[in-house]
Amino acid sequence: MGVPQTLTHVQSVRMLYKSVLRLHRGLPAELKALGDQYVRDEFRRHRDAPAREAGLFLQEWAGYALNLARQLGVRGVKGARPIGTHISEEQLDHLRPEQLVQLYELFQETQNPSRPPDSASD
Repeated sequence: MGVPQTLTHVQSVRMLYKSVLRLHRGLPAELKALGDQYVRDEFRRHRDAPAREAGLFLQEWAGYALNLARQLGVRGVKGARPIGTHISEEQLDHLRPEQLVQLYELFQETQNPSRPPDSASD
């Protein structure tokens, strides 16, 4: 058996993207639709990001995937177990204004889960 080869940057991004979408299959339908659209938009938006920003982007999404995998467990959403994490004031202080707006818009979408996600934001 040979030595496993390391993945290229593109392969790593694609694997993470597909992993997140696969994890979303364990979410309730309305959250899955919202989450899938958000993932697509974010990965598309960061396609040509500078190397430093791309590294941080991948690190944050990998953390999200690990956290969601822990929360979902083996069988998907469990009735009494909340999904997501709280954002501290310190974390909010590090966000750029456009990120704060995006976070607020995402929050608003989660308050209306029966409404389909807005795909016209491209």
